[in-house]
Amino acid sequence: MQHVSAIREPLVTSGKTLHDVTQDICYQVEAKPNLRWMAALSVALFFLGVFFYSVYRTVWYGIGEWGLNKTVNWAWDITNFVWWVGIGHAGTLISAVLLLFRQKWRSSINRAAEAMTIFAVICAAMFPVLHMGRPWLAFYVFPFQNTLGSLWANFNSPLLWDVFAISTYFTVSLVFWYIGLIPDFASIRDRAKGPIAKFSYSMLSFGWKGSAKAWSRYETVSLILAGVSTPLVLSVHTIVSMDFATSVVPGWHTTIFPPYFVAGAIFSGFAMVLTLMLITRVVFRLEDYITLEHIALMNKIMMVTGSIVGVAYITEFFIAWYSQVEFEQYAFINRATGPYWWAYASMMTCNVITPQLVWFRRVRYSIPLTFALSIVVNIGMWFERFVIIVTSLHRDYLPSSWAMFSPSIIDIGLYVGTLGLFFTLFLLFAKFFPVINMAEIKTILKYTVDNGPTYNPNKAHHAPAQTVTPGVPASAPVNYNQHD
Repeated sequence: MQHVSAIREPLVTSGKTLHDVTQDICYQVEAKPNLRWMAALSVALFFLGVFFYSVYRTVWYGIGEWGLNKTVNWAWDITNFVWWVGIGHAGTLISAVLLLFRQKWRSSINRAAEAMTIFAVICAAMFPVLHMGRPWLAFYVFPFQNTLGSLWANFNSPLLWDVFAISTYFTVSLVFWYIGLIPDFASIRDRAKGPIAKFSYSMLSFGWKGSAKAWSRYETVSLILAGVSTPLVLSVHTIVSMDFATSVVPGWHTTIFPPYFVAGAIFSGFAMVLTLMLITRVVFRLEDYITLEHIALMNKIMMVTGSIVGVAYITEFFIAWYSQVEFEQYAFINRATGPYWWAYASMMTCNVITPQLVWFRRVRYSIPLTFALSIVVNIGMWFERFVIIVTSLHRDYLPSSWAMFSPSIIDIGLYVGTLGLFFTLFLLFAKFFPVINMAEIKTILKYTVDNGPTYNPNKAHHAPAQTVTPGVPASAPVNYNQHD
């Protein structure tokens, strides 16, 4: 007997078989780079060159190359740091949390999201290290005994909490990402023809043989790492928010920052995942694996987290009014009506108003509109961090020390350069590693009793249904659990 669901749409379209999945995804690794990939890599490498030049100027000439001053001593550097850490949040959420909740739609996007996490954390780590002025002395943040005296790290500083939180987050995310790659590396190894490719993927696959014991341990380790990673989704950006919340600066000293920062991180992270997956979908022709259903589901999560962020913005103003502390009240009035009002207006428009368009089905399932929305959200989240940091610092308790901040060309170069670093790493990953998890995709394929697809791949174009199984319409979605 065959059970047919009228609700679930197939997560892989065009009636793909197990062989098709292996062929389609391995082809991206085995084939020569196409022109679209080469063009994208060329642009990314150009901006990577801008990054190296900006780092050279920063290290050789010092932090004076940036636009900082005595009043605004944190600006683009910490803004970019928090922005990149936030982008790295969605990878752990998609990989770990959705795995624990058995959400099958994560299978097409979790691999790229995990890689995005690692690359985003690398970009984030650049800014605090460069802000030290002497990056070669960065090891002094760790508690070790030395010959210069009793120099120890200050464990009361939330900046040191960042070191431990982000390094733990990076390590667990890296292990989780690599463990998931091992079965796919073995598949590429078995198909490799050249000696260099065969040797490289043999080393990467750690002798994977695909035995029942190996799969059992693989699934066990994946669940354990997912359980370990889930608290990190909450802890990492909570600790980043404490860089501000534990201070006495008006506009920062608030207890709403931890949940507010976590929601904002997931919001911006999902926006970046959408940006990357839509580009990957076109460059590698993966429309059958990254479907409109995946895009719509991610849009829904982005809309929910964007609404949470909007509520946080309103709550901040209410708490400032309710506190009756004139410094807090002025800090928020200054954000909305002061010299940086344009940044606040951009933040509210991009993060609160624009995501509400996702309520419309036409927007939710539109590729161009979703791509534009993902870009807008990431712009808005960058402005959010800029507003929180710069507008709270540039007018402090003493009007005599008020100052404006303007970024230097090196500030801009470092930010644009980290985008080049990020996309260079992601494009190299997408070419030489399987960008979609083949092993997990194969577990969600839907088949009929005669091992053929029971849905019409042209359903989205309203083509007439073609019956491929006697008595079952071709357009009927099939439940995952089928019993003959």
